[in-house]
Amino acid sequence: MPKLFWIGVVILVLGTGPLVAIMIAAALGLTSDPNPNPIGPGILAGVTFWPGIAVTAIGILQAVRRGSGK
Repeated sequence: MPKLFWIGVVILVLGTGPLVAIMIAAALGLTSDPNPNPIGPGILAGVTFWPGIAVTAIGILQAVRRGSGK
Protein backbone atom coordinates (compact mmCIF):
# COMPACT_ATOMS: atom_id res chain seq x y z
CA MET A 1 0.00 0.00 0.00
CA PRO A 2 1.19 3.55 -0.72
CA LYS A 3 2.35 5.89 2.03
CA LEU A 4 -0.78 8.02 1.65
CA PHE A 5 -2.92 5.06 2.71
CA TRP A 6 -0.95 4.62 5.94
CA ILE A 7 -0.88 8.35 6.61
CA GLY A 8 -4.68 8.42 6.29
CA VAL A 9 -5.04 5.48 8.67
CA VAL A 10 -2.79 7.19 11.23
CA ILE A 11 -4.82 10.40 10.93
CA LEU A 12 -8.02 8.43 11.53
CA VAL A 13 -6.68 6.49 14.50
CA LEU A 14 -5.03 9.45 16.23
CA GLY A 15 -7.96 11.77 15.50
CA THR A 16 -10.87 9.54 16.45
CA GLY A 17 -9.10 7.24 18.93
CA PRO A 18 -9.47 9.42 22.03
CA LEU A 19 -13.20 9.91 21.48
CA VAL A 20 -13.76 6.21 20.84
CA ALA A 21 -11.75 5.34 23.96
CA ILE A 22 -13.88 7.67 26.09
CA MET A 23 -17.08 6.21 24.61
CA ILE A 24 -15.94 2.65 25.32
CA ALA A 25 -14.82 3.53 28.86
CA ALA A 26 -18.21 5.14 29.57
CA ALA A 27 -20.07 2.15 28.14
CA LEU A 28 -18.07 -0.20 30.37
CA GLY A 29 -18.74 1.96 33.43
CA LEU A 30 -15.10 2.94 33.92
CA THR A 31 -15.87 6.66 34.17
CA SER A 32 -17.65 8.43 37.02
CA ASP A 33 -20.03 10.04 34.50
CA PRO A 34 -22.06 7.46 32.54
CA ASN A 35 -22.85 10.07 29.87
CA PRO A 36 -19.67 12.14 29.37
CA ASN A 37 -19.46 15.18 27.10
CA PRO A 38 -15.86 15.14 25.76
CA ILE A 39 -15.68 18.45 23.88
CA GLY A 40 -11.96 18.39 22.99
CA PRO A 41 -11.83 14.81 21.67
CA GLY A 42 -15.11 15.40 19.81
CA ILE A 43 -13.72 18.44 18.01
CA LEU A 44 -10.49 16.55 17.23
CA ALA A 45 -12.49 13.68 15.74
CA GLY A 46 -14.67 16.06 13.74
CA VAL A 47 -11.67 17.86 12.27
CA THR A 48 -9.65 14.77 11.39
CA PHE A 49 -12.28 12.24 10.30
CA TRP A 50 -13.01 13.39 6.73
CA PRO A 51 -9.43 14.36 5.86
CA GLY A 52 -8.32 10.93 7.12
CA ILE A 53 -10.94 9.22 4.97
CA ALA A 54 -9.94 11.29 1.93
CA VAL A 55 -6.21 10.59 2.28
CA THR A 56 -6.89 6.88 2.81
CA ALA A 57 -9.10 6.78 -0.29
CA ILE A 58 -6.41 8.52 -2.37
CA GLY A 59 -3.89 5.95 -1.16
CA ILE A 60 -6.22 3.11 -2.16
CA LEU A 61 -6.74 4.67 -5.60
CA GLN A 62 -2.98 4.90 -6.05
CA ALA A 63 -2.63 1.21 -5.19
CA VAL A 64 -5.38 0.27 -7.64
CA ARG A 65 -3.78 2.29 -10.43
CA ARG A 66 -0.39 0.72 -9.80
CA GLY A 67 -1.94 -2.72 -9.82
CA SER A 68 -3.74 -2.16 -13.13
CA GLY A 69 -0.54 -1.18 -14.94
CA LYS A 70 -1.24 2.52 -15.38
